[in-house]
Amino acid sequence: MHAKPAPDAILAGLVAEFGPKTVLSDPADMQRYCRDWHGDVEGSALAVLRPADTEEVSRLVRACAAAGLAVVPQGGNTGLVLGGLPTDAAGHVVLTLERMNRIRTIAADDFSAVVDAGCILAAINAALAEQDLLFPLSLAAEGSCQIGGNIATNAGGINVLRYGMTREMILGLEVVLPDGTIWNGLSTLRKNNSGVDLKQLFIGAEGSLGIITGAALRLVPKPTRGETAFLALRSLDDVMALYALARRECCDLLSAFELVPPEGLTFAKEADADFVPPQIADAPAYALIDVAATGPIDLRAMVEAFLETAMTRDLVIDGVLAASERQAAGLWQIREGMIEGQALRGPHLRTDLSVSPSQVAGFITESIEELGRRLPDCLPVAYGHVGDGNIHLNVIPPRGLERAARDAMLYEAKTILNAVVDRHGGGISAEHGIGRLKRGDFEARRSPVHETLLRGLKQLLDPADLMNPGCQLTSPRDGADVRSLG
Repeated sequence: MHAKPAPDAILAGLVAEFGPKTVLSDPADMQRYCRDWHGDVEGSALAVLRPADTEEVSRLVRACAAAGLAVVPQGGNTGLVLGGLPTDAAGHVVLTLERMNRIRTIAADDFSAVVDAGCILAAINAALAEQDLLFPLSLAAEGSCQIGGNIATNAGGINVLRYGMTREMILGLEVVLPDGTIWNGLSTLRKNNSGVDLKQLFIGAEGSLGIITGAALRLVPKPTRGETAFLALRSLDDVMALYALARRECCDLLSAFELVPPEGLTFAKEADADFVPPQIADAPAYALIDVAATGPIDLRAMVEAFLETAMTRDLVIDGVLAASERQAAGLWQIREGMIEGQALRGPHLRTDLSVSPSQVAGFITESIEELGRRLPDCLPVAYGHVGDGNIHLNVIPPRGLERAARDAMLYEAKTILNAVVDRHGGGISAEHGIGRLKRGDFEARRSPVHETLLRGLKQLLDPADLMNPGCQLTSPRDGADVRSLG
């Protein structure tokens, strides 16, 4: 029986076979691939692999399997649950798809496109805009996230209300399996009922069953007009009543309905000193609403009629209806800036919870009351995509705490919120995924049947546990201890 080669020998072999452009091993070059997006958590890896095409991904995966190396696939590294974080300096390699950024085809008449997995989301839509098309996934990181990572995590974003999660926008996939085999499922058919839909195995699997290298996307006509409103309301109950009204009055043209807390305006100002908030009354809650359409629809009249009804029913205290695209972008700057402003406060608990829309107001109220009783020094911030029940209830600790005390406080906050979401029959991950950060909470909530099915799929496709070990499922190949951050 031959002894396994030493890590240095394995690394030298990879460099010799694939070259230094494809295999990065200098710690300075590797650093950005071995930390999370916010820079809060550092990981480690033997090397970073940068394939140029699907065939090279296949060859690299085969070489890693032969050497017993675990592969951690990585897109734009914008995830929030440590799903792309390597944790073993001798046994893990990061495989980034960043060099695979080619838009292969755009079929305007079929409303479809085929792209490399490393394509930046914003770059895809920039290319599609030339043909008045849109891939309707929209999220804060769209200028740096990659479509392969979006698919692997089943990303959500602000347009889920109208277009659904990422899995509903994907027609086909190309995937490199853990043994290096390439599965070409890049069909662009809208209706294909030929047995089990295999692509769905890899959407949301976070790279634990294979590496997505290409995708066939379902496109829609690019909206030609839109209306954006920022409204002040008296209570969370009124926010949800307004959502129900908007859903009926604006029909399927309602693209986004976001809850913004009063702290959101403060955070947006902290993120950008030049930010000018809208002239609107102070209120306990705000709603940011987008309605968009293509074709000869008097969208303005529709939205004005909706707002008039809302005012008549005493649901809205005050409001701003954007008069231009520039003003609409300024209103959305509140939503984007409040995320940046929270990050400037330092490490904090970022949650991604979901309940039924009818439960949103009660869930937020109960959560904030419970946090206030048990962690009165923390600042809870509730916002999110209330139309689909996705609440980001973040918790910001007081300044000046030692790291151990801070982490213990945030862990208690997470435990409190998870208990509340359980009581409301909700979920611990609406759109961010599980990764390594939420693995323990995911395990605690899986039924034995769920566990058997997940383990069975992993054993079938990746019996050696070489594909992103420790992501979603506990693995002895994962060296991460993320309990204090999760």
